[in-house]
Amino acid sequence: MENKPKQNEIKIELTPEVANGHYSNLAVVSHSPNEFFIDFIAVAPNMPQAKVQSRIIMTPENVKNLAAALVDNVKKYEATFGPIEHKQPRKATGEIPNPFINGAKA
Repeated sequence: MENKPKQNEIKIELTPEVANGHYSNLAVVSHSPNEFFIDFIAVAPNMPQAKVQSRIIMTPENVKNLAAALVDNVKKYEATFGPIEHKQPRKATGEIPNPFINGAKA
């Protein structure tokens, strides 16, 4: 029997450059009527400026699928490792919070 890929199967290539990933300790999400923009940022202590490590642009449908996958994976993570400590989310004011400054505005 021949081993044919399924019709809906997608082969995914992960190059060595992408496999290393980027560290992010802050994500900023914005949207237009047709797309969501997710900026992953690395904020370092005592640095007045933070660099966007990666910007991901997705359709609203794909963002909803991503949100569901994240919720599912957080549940699995917590079932294995215990609850994730969740600090009270900051209210959006348009300012970018610095997680290394106490009382940082959000």
